[in-house]
Amino acid sequence: MAFSAVLKTFLILFSLHGSATSSAFEYHRNLIAGHKESYPPIHISVGNSYAPAPSPSTSPSPSSSTSPSPSPSPSPSASFSPPPNSSLVPALFVIGDSSVDCGTNNVLSTFARADRLPYGRDFDTHQPTGRFCNGRIPVDYLALRLGLPFVPSYLGQTSSVEDMIQGVNYASAGSGIIFSSGSELGQHISLAQQIQQVSDTFQQMMLSMGEKAASHLISTSLFYISIGSNDYIHYYLLNMSDVQSLYLPWTFNQFLAESMKQEIKNLYNANVRRVVVMGLAPMGCAPYYLWLYDNTNGKCVEMINDMILEFNFEMRKKTEELNLELADARIIFCDAFEASMDIIKHRRRYGFNVTEEACCGVGKFRGWLFCMSPEMACSNASDHIWWDQFHPTDAVNAIIADNVWSSLHTNMCYPMNLQDMIAHTTS
Repeated sequence: MAFSAVLKTFLILFSLHGSATSSAFEYHRNLIAGHKESYPPIHISVGNSYAPAPSPSTSPSPSSSTSPSPSPSPSPSASFSPPPNSSLVPALFVIGDSSVDCGTNNVLSTFARADRLPYGRDFDTHQPTGRFCNGRIPVDYLALRLGLPFVPSYLGQTSSVEDMIQGVNYASAGSGIIFSSGSELGQHISLAQQIQQVSDTFQQMMLSMGEKAASHLISTSLFYISIGSNDYIHYYLLNMSDVQSLYLPWTFNQFLAESMKQEIKNLYNANVRRVVVMGLAPMGCAPYYLWLYDNTNGKCVEMINDMILEFNFEMRKKTEELNLELADARIIFCDAFEASMDIIKHRRRYGFNVTEEACCGVGKFRGWLFCMSPEMACSNASDHIWWDQFHPTDAVNAIIADNVWSSLHTNMCYPMNLQDMIAHTTS
């Protein structure tokens, strides 16, 4: 029994991602807001931004030679002039969790870090950057489509307007819509805290650029939101705060979606107009849950996937409501579950040979332990759908980004894809 308790704790630390009803709702709403002073201030003096490679490879082989140094992104002039006309939007701002974290958690006290190899082995620099992937994450590919450099982490640059004028990534691994989701992993920046960081960025831009110029940049830039998985992985499915006795899955999903809607309204009130809201991927197919539920046939865990389907349905409905309620807003919902299941069902067409087992990990489906060393990784991630317990490979991220951009492989965005959304707002 003692070993089981220790093992359970170890797995939690390393795995990612009537009147009574009214009282419960208020209790969990307070969890979302949290306390902004719950984590110490962090001051970082150097950046972590990369210029796009001229000829990207989806999954290059790991380099045995000396790794190239990261190339800094071009800085705007001191006069804070708009980005070059070649970019389709002035800037890309990213809010989310480990699905889009590009280095935030590198400077936090947390187990949820991807600052060691083999993470990043197939990235442009062949070095770990904080991305929970062997290579690029979806927003990297979208940045290329938009004509922008890879956007830097908010905590990984100097916080000067020169660093932020073409975008900032606020995403933090382990974070959720609920403030305390993922807290057993250590420090993270919750959704509410990321929104506060966005507000701080806007204030600094207004002071440096002037209110008119800053407002125009904000209203014409793109915001990408990808968060919510940890509210299941590290909260509901662990029955934190006895949440399962307070909420059935459907009411919990409604609560999360309504909370997301309110945060998007907060962004709108700060002059944000273009938003991509990502739905959640099929976590019931993740190697961790195949291992945890002692799966014998590689089939996804339906109970978990049903929750994700319900959340995505509710979040798509909230997005439709926002487009009706908010003047001049262009908000699209992109269903990562739908796109991911298309990849799993048609794996051969997409070039994948391994659909259940992670490339990096230990145990059945390589889902028992988190990816911690190069020796735990497969030699070729490009034929795997899953990179580690919870995160897809670079190859999958490229496909998802193509679908978000232009519905290249399958239609996953509603009411339109990103390319069409930008065309509508610039015409």
